[in-house]
Amino acid sequence: MDGVRWAFRCGSWVPTRSEWTLAARCVQLEEKERIGQFVFAKDAKSAMAGRLLIRKLVCEKMGFAWDGFRLERTARGKPFLPRTSSTPSVPHWNFNMSHQGDYAVLAAEPGRQVGVDVMKTSRPGSSSIQEFFRIMNRQFTDLEWTNIRKAGTDWDQLDMFYRHWALKESFIKAIGTGLGFDLQRVEFHISPNQMREGQVYRQTRMYLDNEEEDWTFEESLLDKDHHVAVALGKPDISTSEADSGTVCEAPPLSFTLLSFSDLVSKATPLLEEDPAYWERFQSKKEAPSRQTEQQ
Repeated sequence: MDGVRWAFRCGSWVPTRSEWTLAARCVQLEEKERIGQFVFAKDAKSAMAGRLLIRKLVCEKMGFAWDGFRLERTARGKPFLPRTSSTPSVPHWNFNMSHQGDYAVLAAEPGRQVGVDVMKTSRPGSSSIQEFFRIMNRQFTDLEWTNIRKAGTDWDQLDMFYRHWALKESFIKAIGTGLGFDLQRVEFHISPNQMREGQVYRQTRMYLDNEEEDWTFEESLLDKDHHVAVALGKPDISTSEADSGTVCEAPPLSFTLLSFSDLVSKATPLLEEDPAYWERFQSKKEAPSRQTEQQ
């Protein structure tokens, strides 16, 4: 069974009243309320898209009706689908999502650890690029900093910085460790040095505590400014597959860009219509002034 790679461009989504009202009706009440608490519209849109992506996955790939399940969160806030006696008899899917810059993305795999991170290359707010690197020095190994700094211009270096950052975050999210993990324990050997839009690359290798790990990393560009990295653990295999020696890596998957209509194509409203929810959303500023100026 193939995995899933979906992306939704939140940055260019200007919800109509009917779209935002429908979206709010198609998520759980506590999630609707949490999304409503965001100060800026940009963050509310990203969070809403993320919830719709997850519900679409559970509905389309796991066999649930849209209104036939409840998502819960781990102690670290990661969404998950509890296993119950009524769970359809399908392979256990692992999924992860990320939203940053102009996109919300979701990656999912049956029977395999998965983590995803998207990063937009953008100038740091109040410091120069080199000062930003100095502040972030402890996040990367000496080898990684060498590869970042030899990328070319300051902008090229920043682009390579965010490529490394997406890789590290994708792994951390796949293993579910959180903020306490020492990022210097993980080192990425990047390949190729330059990526092109429309391609998915699997050449980059990861070392954990100086030992190469049997993880796969899929890297691609959603556009010229957005890196996305998908971390994939070793696939679960059946005894028959192991005995026959037929286990092989599936081909890499490109991200499919979804429209709002795609997000809600299987949706069933869970809540009553709330006109005030639209009014509160409409009154929000899109983003902080500094972010708006950088875009």
